[in-house]
Amino acid sequence: MKTDEADSADAERDLANPPAFHIIVLGAGGGPTEDNVTGLLVRSTATQWSKGSVLAVDAGIHLAAIIKILEEHLPNAIPRTPPRLPYASHNRARSKSNGNNGVPAALASQASNSNPLASPIGAPDSGKSTRELTTGPFASLEVPFESARANAAHILRYLIPTYLISHPHLDHVSGFAVNTASFQQTSFPKRLAALPSTVEAIKDHIFNDVIWPNLSDEDGGVGLVTYMRLTEGGNVALGHGEGQGYIEICDGLTVKCWSISHGTCMRRHHHRGSHADTTGHNMNSQTSNRGSRHETPDRSYSLPNERICVSDSTAFFLRDDHTGHEVLIFGDVEPDSISLTPRTKQVWTEAAPKIAAGTLHGILIECSYDDSQPDKALFGHLNPRHLIAELQVLAAEVANVKYGEETIEPTSHRKRKRQSQTQGQIQSNGFRTPHAEGSPAPSSRGRAHSHATRRRSKRESSVSPATKPTPSLATATEIEATPLAEPMADEDNVTARRSSRTKGVLEGVRVIVIHVKDNLKDGPNVGDTILAQLESYERDAGLGVVFEISKAGTSVWL
Repeated sequence: MKTDEADSADAERDLANPPAFHIIVLGAGGGPTEDNVTGLLVRSTATQWSKGSVLAVDAGIHLAAIIKILEEHLPNAIPRTPPRLPYASHNRARSKSNGNNGVPAALASQASNSNPLASPIGAPDSGKSTRELTTGPFASLEVPFESARANAAHILRYLIPTYLISHPHLDHVSGFAVNTASFQQTSFPKRLAALPSTVEAIKDHIFNDVIWPNLSDEDGGVGLVTYMRLTEGGNVALGHGEGQGYIEICDGLTVKCWSISHGTCMRRHHHRGSHADTTGHNMNSQTSNRGSRHETPDRSYSLPNERICVSDSTAFFLRDDHTGHEVLIFGDVEPDSISLTPRTKQVWTEAAPKIAAGTLHGILIECSYDDSQPDKALFGHLNPRHLIAELQVLAAEVANVKYGEETIEPTSHRKRKRQSQTQGQIQSNGFRTPHAEGSPAPSSRGRAHSHATRRRSKRESSVSPATKPTPSLATATEIEATPLAEPMADEDNVTARRSSRTKGVLEGVRVIVIHVKDNLKDGPNVGDTILAQLESYERDAGLGVVFEISKAGTSVWL
C-alpha cells in the first residue's frame, strides 16, 4: 500500500504516469471501537485540492479523523505569504494544464520550480499568510489557520461538497450526523447522495427531530443538508460514451452505483429498502422493484407467512473526469453464495470490461472477519474465504470479456442440478471454494459409474411388488439423481479449465480491504490474519490480484 511515508518516492516515480485518484482513509475499521469506523475522502488528483473537489464516501468517522491527521502533520507545514495561487481563480481547467496531477507539492516543485503546484485552499482573506502541509495525507494543501481544529473545519466547509453514503448504519453515518453542526458558515448546503432507500432511512430515522434535528431542506428542516437521490445502474440520459450513466458528484468525479445485499434483518419485518417480498416460496421471481437486473437463483426457504427484509447497501463506481479511470468502492456486503438476495455479480459484470480495458485498477471492499468466523455469524459481511470466491466470480467475468463466453457448463449443473443446489462447494462460476465452517463435506452420492446404477436396477427388479419398500423422500431423490450422475473427474476437468482461463486476469488490480472489525483480543492483529489468509488463497487461485489492508490516517493512490 502506498502510505504517506512512501508518498513522495512513489509520486516521484509516477510523475510521467501520475495516479488518477487520491484516497484518504479516515477510518478503516468496522467497529466495535467508535474511533475507527468507515470513512474515506476521495479526490481526482487533476483538481489540485480546488474548492468542492473532495468527496466523502461514508462518514462513520469524519471531522475528528481530519483533526487527528492535521494535529500530527501541521507542525511540519511551511509558511506561504501570500498564498501562491488565488483561491477563487484556481479551477480544474487550470489543473489540467499542468502535468503533475496533484502529487505532493514538494515533488511537483522539483519537476518545475517555475510553476509550483501547491494547492491553494482559499483563506477568507486572500492576502493572509497560509501554511503548506508537506507530510501526511493532506501534503501539498495550503491551509489558512493556525490550529488543527480550525483548518479541519475549513477543509470540511470548503473542500467537501458531497457525502456519498452506502447505507444508513451508524458506523457509516454517525460522523456525518454529528458533524452537521459545523455545516454552517458555508454558501451552499452539503449534499447527501445515496440510493433512495438510504435517503429515506436517514430522513425517517436520523433527521427526524427525535434522534437528531432535521437539518435537511425537506419536511420543514433547517436546510444545511440537501438530498441527492441516485439512480441504480446510472441515468442513461446523462453522459456519453464510457461515461454514460454517470452523474457528477463533485469537481472532477462522477458516479454510478448498484445495490448490493448486506444481510437479512433478523426481525424479518416489512422491508425498508430493496422491496424483497417473499412468503416462504422459492425466490426465483423478482426480489426488487428494479426490473430484470437482479434475479435470485432458484432456492427455497421455509419462512411461511413472513417477508424477508434484505438490508440494502451500495457499490460505487467513481470515474475521474480527467483520465476516464475508475475506482470501485463497496459498502458493507455479504457473499452471494449465502445471500437470500445475491446481487454482487451484477457489480462484477459491470466491472469486468473496465478491468479488461485497463481503466479500473482499484477495488475497496470490506472483509470484516477472518476465516474463524462461521457463515451463520457473518451478519451480512465477508471473510477471506468468501472474498476470494467473489473475486473468482469477477475473474471469470473478466475472462469472458477477454476470451469470449465459456460454453462448457459444469457437469454438476448439466446433469445433477438437484444435487448441485444442496452443495455450496462448486460455485456458479465453476470454482471450488473453501468450505464454510460447519458446512458438510461434499457428498460422494451420485458419483458412481453407470454400471453401478445398472447393478442396483437389476437388484431392484428381483424384488417382488409385495416386498418392495415404499420409497422415502431420500430414496426418490436418490433414484432420480443417480442415473444422471457422472464421474467426479468431469467436475474436476471443468474446474481446472475455468481456473486456467482466470490465471492472471486480475493482474494489476489492487484490492484494498476496509471495514476490518477488531476482535479486541490478545494475539495477532486481525487485519494481519485476514491479509495472510487472502494471500494464501491468491497463491492457490493465481488471479494476479494484490491485497492490501487499509489503515486509518494514510493515503491510497490509484
